[in-house]
Amino acid sequence: MIRNIIFDMGGVLVHYDPEHFVDLLSVSAEDKALLMREVFRTVAWFRMDRGTMGEAEAAASMKANLPPRLHGAADRLMAWWELELRPMEGMEDLVRELKELGCGVYLLSNATLRQPEYFDRLPVSRYMDGRMVSAFHQLLKPQHEIFEAMLREFGLRAEECFFVDDSVANVEGAYCAGIAGAVFDGDVPRLRQGLNAVGVGVTL
Repeated sequence: MIRNIIFDMGGVLVHYDPEHFVDLLSVSAEDKALLMREVFRTVAWFRMDRGTMGEAEAAASMKANLPPRLHGAADRLMAWWELELRPMEGMEDLVRELKELGCGVYLLSNATLRQPEYFDRLPVSRYMDGRMVSAFHQLLKPQHEIFEAMLREFGLRAEECFFVDDSVANVEGAYCAGIAGAVFDGDVPRLRQGLNAVGVGVTL
C-alpha cells in the first residue's frame, strides 16, 4: 500500500526551464547559446548540486569560458530563482489533498546548498513531512543510493513510497531502490490517474 509520495522540485513543484531563465536576461541568440553551454551544461553545475563544489568556485569555472560581458549574466543565472520562482499549476492542490488523505509528503531534489533559501517561499513547502536535498548528502539522482538514504533518513519503506519526477532516469533510479514512480510531464490530471492506479484515492 502506498503511504508516502516523494516529489522532485524543479519541473514538478516549480517550473524549471533554463532556456527561459536565459531569455529573461534579454541577451542575443549567440550569448544565449554561450550561457546555456557554459552555465547550465557544465560539470560545475552538477558538482554544486552534488555538494562537492562551492558556488564561488563554480562561478569562476564558468566565467573562465565566458567573455567578460556575460559574467554578470552568469551570476544572475546561478541564482535562477531570483529571476523567477513560479509554482507548478495544480500541484499545491494535489499535495494538500494527499496530506488530507493521510499520506506522507516528501521532497527529494537535486539542488545546491542554497535550496532552503528559496523553497520555503513556496506555499507547497508547508506540507512537507521531510526534505532531502542532494548537496547536503553529496549524492545525486538518479543514483539509487540517494533514494536509499532518504528511506533511512525518514524511516520509510520502499514498497510504501511513490516517486514523482520529470526525469525518466530519476524515476528509473527510484525503481532500482524498490520505489515505484511516475514521470511528470506537466499533466496533473494524468498524475492523479497514476496515483489512483496505485491505490492513492485523490480526486480525478
